[in-house]
Amino acid sequence: MAGKGFDYKSAGVDIEAGERVIENIKGAVRATFRPEVLTELGGFSGLFEPRLGSFQEPVFSAATDGVGTKLKLAFAMGRHDTVGIDAVAMCVNDLLAQGAEPLFFLDYLAVGRIENESVVEIVSGVAEGCRQAGCALLGGETAEMPGFYPPGEYDLAGFAVGLVEKKKILPSKEMFPGDLLIGLASTGLHSNGFSLVRKVLLEHAGFSLEEHLSSLGLPLGEELLKPTKIYVPLVLPLLREDAVKGIAHITGGGITLNLPRILPSGLNAVVEKKKWVVPPVFHLLQETGRIEEDEMMRTFNMGVGMVLVVSPDLATKVFERLEQEKWPAWKIGWLEKGEDENSSMVRFV
Repeated sequence: MAGKGFDYKSAGVDIEAGERVIENIKGAVRATFRPEVLTELGGFSGLFEPRLGSFQEPVFSAATDGVGTKLKLAFAMGRHDTVGIDAVAMCVNDLLAQGAEPLFFLDYLAVGRIENESVVEIVSGVAEGCRQAGCALLGGETAEMPGFYPPGEYDLAGFAVGLVEKKKILPSKEMFPGDLLIGLASTGLHSNGFSLVRKVLLEHAGFSLEEHLSSLGLPLGEELLKPTKIYVPLVLPLLREDAVKGIAHITGGGITLNLPRILPSGLNAVVEKKKWVVPPVFHLLQETGRIEEDEMMRTFNMGVGMVLVVSPDLATKVFERLEQEKWPAWKIGWLEKGEDENSSMVRFV
Protein backbone atom coordinates (compact mmCIF):
# COMPACT_ATOMS: atom_id res chain seq x y z
CA MET A 1 0.00 0.00 0.00
CA ALA A 2 1.41 3.37 -1.03
CA GLY A 3 1.57 6.23 1.43
CA LYS A 4 3.79 7.94 3.91
CA GLY A 5 5.41 5.66 6.47
CA PHE A 6 5.66 6.21 10.19
CA ASP A 7 8.25 8.44 11.78
CA TYR A 8 9.19 9.28 15.39
CA LYS A 9 6.98 12.37 15.41
CA SER A 10 3.91 10.35 14.43
CA ALA A 11 4.64 8.15 17.47
CA GLY A 12 4.52 11.20 19.72
CA VAL A 13 8.17 12.19 20.02
CA ASP A 14 9.12 15.54 18.49
CA ILE A 15 12.91 15.70 18.18
CA GLU A 16 12.83 19.22 16.77
CA ALA A 17 10.82 20.44 19.77
CA GLY A 18 13.50 19.06 22.06
CA GLU A 19 16.20 20.88 20.11
CA ARG A 20 14.26 24.14 20.38
CA VAL A 21 14.05 23.74 24.15
CA ILE A 22 17.83 23.32 24.37
CA GLU A 23 18.35 26.52 22.40
CA ASN A 24 15.91 28.41 24.64
CA ILE A 25 17.52 27.35 27.92
CA LYS A 26 21.19 27.70 26.97
CA GLY A 27 21.48 31.20 28.39
CA ALA A 28 19.96 30.33 31.76
CA VAL A 29 22.08 27.19 32.07
CA ARG A 30 25.32 28.88 31.04
CA ALA A 31 24.75 31.55 33.68
CA THR A 32 25.15 28.86 36.39
CA PHE A 33 28.56 27.68 35.18
CA ARG A 34 31.47 27.82 37.60
CA PRO A 35 35.09 28.10 36.40
CA GLU A 36 35.46 24.33 36.86
CA VAL A 37 32.95 23.55 34.07
CA LEU A 38 34.74 22.39 30.90
CA THR A 39 31.79 21.65 28.61
CA GLU A 40 28.93 23.44 26.92
CA LEU A 41 25.29 22.38 27.03
CA GLY A 42 24.46 19.64 24.56
CA GLY A 43 27.35 17.22 25.08
CA PHE A 44 26.93 13.58 25.97
CA SER A 45 28.05 14.32 29.51
CA GLY A 46 29.16 17.27 31.59
CA LEU A 47 32.82 17.73 32.50
CA PHE A 48 33.84 19.35 35.78
CA GLU A 49 37.43 19.84 36.90
CA PRO A 50 37.41 20.17 40.71
CA ARG A 51 39.85 22.61 42.27
CA LEU A 52 41.46 20.51 44.99
CA GLY A 53 44.50 22.65 45.79
CA SER A 54 43.41 23.57 49.33
CA PHE A 55 42.12 20.08 50.18
CA GLN A 56 44.20 17.49 52.00
CA GLU A 57 41.61 14.70 51.82
CA PRO A 58 38.79 15.75 49.49
CA VAL A 59 35.59 13.72 49.67
CA PHE A 60 32.72 13.91 47.21
CA SER A 61 29.18 14.00 48.59
CA ALA A 62 26.22 13.09 46.39
CA ALA A 63 22.45 13.40 46.81
CA THR A 64 19.39 12.79 44.69
CA ASP A 65 15.72 13.67 45.15
CA GLY A 66 12.56 14.71 43.36
CA VAL A 67 9.76 17.21 43.82
CA GLY A 68 7.08 14.61 44.57
CA THR A 69 3.33 15.16 44.42
CA LYS A 70 3.77 18.91 44.82
CA LEU A 71 3.99 18.73 41.03
CA LYS A 72 0.24 18.04 40.92
CA LEU A 73 -0.33 21.62 42.09
CA ALA A 74 1.97 23.00 39.40
CA PHE A 75 -0.05 21.05 36.80
CA ALA A 76 -3.34 22.36 38.16
CA MET A 77 -2.15 25.97 38.24
CA GLY A 78 -0.25 25.86 34.97
CA ARG A 79 2.73 27.37 36.77
CA HIS A 80 6.09 25.69 36.36
CA ASP A 81 8.71 28.29 37.34
CA THR A 82 9.20 27.25 40.98
CA VAL A 83 9.38 23.44 41.00
CA GLY A 84 12.86 23.47 39.51
CA ILE A 85 14.05 25.40 42.56
CA ASP A 86 12.49 22.68 44.73
CA ALA A 87 14.39 19.96 42.86
CA VAL A 88 17.71 21.71 43.43
CA ALA A 89 16.97 22.65 47.04
CA MET A 90 16.12 19.14 48.14
CA CYS A 91 19.51 17.92 46.92
CA VAL A 92 21.86 20.77 47.82
CA ASN A 93 20.41 21.11 51.33
CA ASP A 94 21.20 17.42 51.84
CA LEU A 95 24.79 18.07 50.74
CA LEU A 96 25.04 20.86 53.31
CA ALA A 97 23.97 18.41 55.99
CA GLN A 98 27.21 16.51 55.32
CA GLY A 99 29.24 19.73 55.41
CA ALA A 100 29.74 19.76 51.64
CA GLU A 101 29.76 22.68 49.21
CA PRO A 102 27.50 21.95 46.20
CA LEU A 103 29.52 21.85 42.96
CA PHE A 104 27.11 20.81 40.24
CA PHE A 105 23.59 19.55 39.61
CA LEU A 106 21.96 17.35 36.96
CA ASP A 107 18.22 17.30 36.31
CA TYR A 108 15.91 14.66 34.85
CA LEU A 109 12.63 15.82 33.37
CA ALA A 110 10.20 13.28 31.89
CA VAL A 111 7.17 14.61 29.99
CA GLY A 112 4.33 13.17 27.97
CA ARG A 113 4.84 15.79 25.26
CA ILE A 114 7.42 18.54 25.04
CA GLU A 115 5.68 21.89 25.30
CA ASN A 116 8.35 24.50 24.77
CA GLU A 117 7.01 27.17 27.12
CA SER A 118 6.45 24.93 30.15
CA VAL A 119 9.70 22.99 29.71
CA VAL A 120 11.67 26.24 29.46
CA GLU A 121 9.92 27.44 32.64
CA ILE A 122 10.84 24.24 34.48
CA VAL A 123 14.48 24.22 33.46
CA SER A 124 14.81 27.95 34.06
CA GLY A 125 13.63 27.24 37.61
CA VAL A 126 16.29 24.57 37.94
CA ALA A 127 18.88 27.09 36.74
CA GLU A 128 17.63 29.64 39.27
CA GLY A 129 17.98 27.07 42.03
CA CYS A 130 21.54 26.36 40.93
CA ARG A 131 22.29 30.09 40.86
CA GLN A 132 21.04 30.43 44.44
CA ALA A 133 23.11 27.42 45.52
CA GLY A 134 26.23 28.55 43.67
CA CYS A 135 26.48 25.27 41.79
CA ALA A 136 26.63 24.61 38.07
CA LEU A 137 23.75 23.09 36.13
CA LEU A 138 26.16 20.69 34.47
CA GLY A 139 23.67 18.77 32.38
CA GLY A 140 20.36 17.02 32.32
CA GLU A 141 17.83 15.01 30.36
CA THR A 142 14.42 15.91 28.99
CA ALA A 143 12.70 12.67 28.01
CA GLU A 144 9.55 12.81 25.89
CA MET A 145 7.48 9.74 26.79
CA PRO A 146 4.11 9.72 24.98
CA GLY A 147 1.51 7.46 26.54
CA PHE A 148 3.40 7.33 29.83
CA TYR A 149 2.40 10.70 31.32
CA PRO A 150 -1.03 12.35 30.84
CA PRO A 151 -1.08 15.58 28.80
CA GLY A 152 0.36 18.47 30.79
CA GLU A 153 2.01 16.26 33.42
CA TYR A 154 5.64 15.41 34.04
CA ASP A 155 8.10 14.20 36.66
CA LEU A 156 11.16 16.10 37.82
CA ALA A 157 14.13 14.84 39.80
CA GLY A 158 17.75 15.78 40.25
CA PHE A 159 21.20 14.74 41.39
CA ALA A 160 23.83 16.93 43.04
CA VAL A 161 27.51 16.50 43.88
CA GLY A 162 29.44 18.42 46.50
CA LEU A 163 32.90 18.44 48.04
CA VAL A 164 34.03 18.40 51.67
CA GLU A 165 37.35 18.01 53.50
CA LYS A 166 37.31 14.56 55.13
CA LYS A 167 37.99 15.86 58.63
CA LYS A 168 35.12 18.35 58.26
CA ILE A 169 32.42 15.86 57.28
CA LEU A 170 29.25 16.36 59.31
CA PRO A 171 27.85 15.38 61.68
CA SER A 172 30.83 15.79 63.99
CA LYS A 173 31.45 13.18 66.63
CA GLU A 174 32.21 16.04 69.03
CA MET A 175 28.64 16.72 70.14
CA PHE A 176 27.99 17.08 73.86
CA PRO A 177 25.12 17.70 76.28
CA GLY A 178 24.48 21.43 76.36
CA ASP A 179 25.16 22.03 72.66
CA LEU A 180 22.48 24.30 71.22
CA LEU A 181 19.96 23.77 68.45
CA ILE A 182 19.40 26.67 66.05
CA GLY A 183 16.39 26.46 63.76
CA LEU A 184 16.40 28.22 60.39
CA ALA A 185 13.02 29.35 59.12
CA SER A 186 11.43 27.52 56.21
CA THR A 187 9.53 29.24 53.42
CA GLY A 188 6.49 27.10 54.17
CA LEU A 189 5.78 23.49 53.31
CA HIS A 190 8.87 23.08 51.13
CA SER A 191 8.44 19.81 49.17
CA ASN A 192 7.14 17.31 51.69
CA GLY A 193 3.79 16.00 52.83
CA PHE A 194 1.85 17.08 49.75
CA SER A 195 -0.17 13.88 49.49
CA LEU A 196 -1.64 14.78 52.89
CA VAL A 197 -1.90 18.47 51.95
CA ARG A 198 -3.94 17.69 48.84
CA LYS A 199 -6.07 15.17 50.74
CA VAL A 200 -6.95 17.67 53.49
CA LEU A 201 -7.22 21.01 51.70
CA LEU A 202 -8.38 20.08 48.20
CA GLU A 203 -10.30 16.82 48.61
CA HIS A 204 -11.67 17.06 52.17
CA ALA A 205 -12.15 20.83 52.56
CA GLY A 206 -12.76 21.49 48.87
CA PHE A 207 -10.64 24.64 48.76
CA SER A 208 -9.79 26.05 45.35
CA LEU A 209 -6.17 26.81 44.54
CA GLU A 210 -7.31 30.28 43.47
CA GLU A 211 -9.09 30.84 46.79
CA HIS A 212 -7.73 33.77 48.79
CA LEU A 213 -7.72 32.62 52.41
CA SER A 214 -7.53 35.39 55.00
CA SER A 215 -5.34 33.31 57.30
CA LEU A 216 -2.70 33.03 54.58
CA GLY A 217 -2.93 36.51 53.10
CA LEU A 218 -2.58 35.19 49.55
CA PRO A 219 -4.21 32.61 47.24
CA LEU A 220 -3.88 29.03 48.47
CA GLY A 221 -2.07 27.86 45.35
CA GLU A 222 0.61 30.52 45.68
CA GLU A 223 1.23 29.51 49.27
CA LEU A 224 1.52 25.83 48.39
CA LEU A 225 3.88 26.45 45.47
CA LYS A 226 6.38 28.54 47.43
CA PRO A 227 9.73 26.97 46.58
CA THR A 228 11.92 25.21 49.11
CA LYS A 229 14.48 27.47 50.77
CA ILE A 230 18.04 26.93 49.55
CA TYR A 231 20.21 27.32 52.66
CA VAL A 232 23.61 27.29 50.95
CA PRO A 233 24.27 31.07 51.11
CA LEU A 234 23.30 31.09 54.80
CA VAL A 235 25.14 28.01 55.99
CA LEU A 236 28.21 27.61 53.77
CA PRO A 237 30.05 30.57 55.39
CA LEU A 238 29.41 28.99 58.80
CA LEU A 239 30.86 25.69 57.58
CA ARG A 240 33.98 27.45 56.34
CA GLU A 241 34.44 28.91 59.82
CA ASP A 242 33.93 25.51 61.52
CA ALA A 243 31.02 27.00 63.47
CA VAL A 244 28.61 24.07 63.07
CA LYS A 245 28.79 20.55 64.54
CA GLY A 246 25.78 19.07 62.80
CA ILE A 247 23.01 19.91 60.35
CA ALA A 248 19.61 18.29 59.98
CA HIS A 249 17.69 19.07 56.79
CA ILE A 250 14.06 18.92 57.91
CA THR A 251 12.23 17.10 55.13
CA GLY A 252 9.65 14.30 55.24
CA GLY A 253 9.60 13.02 58.80
CA GLY A 254 9.85 16.50 60.27
CA ILE A 255 12.06 17.37 63.22
CA THR A 256 10.90 14.18 64.94
CA LEU A 257 12.64 11.82 62.54
CA ASN A 258 15.31 13.96 60.87
CA LEU A 259 17.08 15.44 63.88
CA PRO A 260 17.98 12.06 65.48
CA ARG A 261 19.71 11.05 62.22
CA ILE A 262 22.65 13.33 63.06
CA LEU A 263 22.93 12.67 66.81
CA PRO A 264 25.49 10.32 68.36
CA SER A 265 24.00 7.39 70.27
CA GLY A 266 23.20 8.34 73.84
CA LEU A 267 22.38 11.98 73.07
CA ASN A 268 18.83 13.28 72.82
CA ALA A 269 17.55 16.58 71.47
CA VAL A 270 15.25 18.74 73.57
CA VAL A 271 13.12 20.95 71.29
CA GLU A 272 11.04 23.83 72.62
CA LYS A 273 8.02 24.14 70.34
CA LYS A 274 7.16 27.66 71.52
CA LYS A 275 10.51 29.09 70.41
CA TRP A 276 9.73 29.66 66.73
CA VAL A 277 6.95 31.08 64.59
CA VAL A 278 4.83 28.38 62.94
CA PRO A 279 3.56 29.72 59.57
CA PRO A 280 -0.23 29.95 59.11
CA VAL A 281 -0.37 27.22 56.46
CA PHE A 282 0.47 24.60 59.10
CA HIS A 283 -2.29 25.83 61.41
CA LEU A 284 -4.70 25.71 58.46
CA LEU A 285 -3.73 22.11 57.72
CA GLN A 286 -3.94 20.97 61.33
CA GLU A 287 -7.31 22.59 62.02
CA THR A 288 -8.91 21.63 58.71
CA GLY A 289 -7.78 18.02 58.84
CA ARG A 290 -7.97 17.62 62.64
CA ILE A 291 -4.41 16.32 62.47
CA GLU A 292 -2.78 15.29 65.74
CA GLU A 293 0.17 17.39 66.91
CA ASP A 294 2.56 14.42 66.80
CA GLU A 295 1.52 13.68 63.22
CA MET A 296 2.15 17.28 62.20
CA MET A 297 5.62 17.22 63.77
CA ARG A 298 6.64 14.00 62.01
CA THR A 299 5.20 14.92 58.61
CA PHE A 300 5.98 18.62 58.06
CA ASN A 301 8.84 20.98 58.86
CA MET A 302 6.42 23.21 60.85
CA GLY A 303 8.37 26.33 59.89
CA VAL A 304 11.89 25.03 60.60
CA GLY A 305 13.60 23.91 57.41
CA MET A 306 17.04 23.24 58.85
CA VAL A 307 18.49 22.70 62.33
CA LEU A 308 22.10 23.52 63.23
CA VAL A 309 23.92 22.02 66.21
CA VAL A 310 26.43 24.54 67.61
CA SER A 311 28.49 24.83 70.77
CA PRO A 312 27.23 27.47 73.24
CA ASP A 313 30.37 29.59 72.87
CA LEU A 314 29.79 29.97 69.12
CA ALA A 315 26.03 30.62 69.22
CA THR A 316 26.36 34.42 69.30
CA LYS A 317 28.68 34.37 66.30
CA VAL A 318 26.29 32.12 64.36
CA PHE A 319 23.31 34.35 65.08
CA GLU A 320 25.26 37.43 64.04
CA ARG A 321 26.04 35.81 60.70
CA LEU A 322 22.42 34.81 60.17
CA GLU A 323 21.20 38.30 61.09
CA GLN A 324 23.48 39.74 58.42
CA GLU A 325 21.59 37.65 55.88
CA LYS A 326 18.26 38.81 57.35
CA TRP A 327 16.89 35.27 57.61
CA PRO A 328 14.80 34.30 60.68
CA ALA A 329 16.50 31.90 63.07
CA TRP A 330 15.78 30.83 66.64
CA LYS A 331 17.43 28.93 69.49
CA ILE A 332 14.97 26.06 69.62
CA GLY A 333 16.59 23.68 72.08
CA TRP A 334 19.68 21.80 73.25
CA LEU A 335 21.24 18.37 73.53
CA GLU A 336 21.04 16.26 76.67
CA LYS A 337 22.32 12.87 77.75
CA GLY A 338 19.77 10.16 77.00
CA GLU A 339 18.80 7.18 79.11
CA ASP A 340 19.56 4.73 76.29
CA GLU A 341 23.23 4.74 75.27
CA ASN A 342 22.39 2.96 72.01
CA SER A 343 19.82 5.36 70.55
CA SER A 344 18.84 9.00 70.11
CA MET A 345 15.49 10.74 70.07
CA VAL A 346 13.75 14.12 70.17
CA ARG A 347 11.92 15.23 73.26
CA PHE A 348 9.48 18.10 72.67
CA VAL A 349 8.74 20.47 75.53
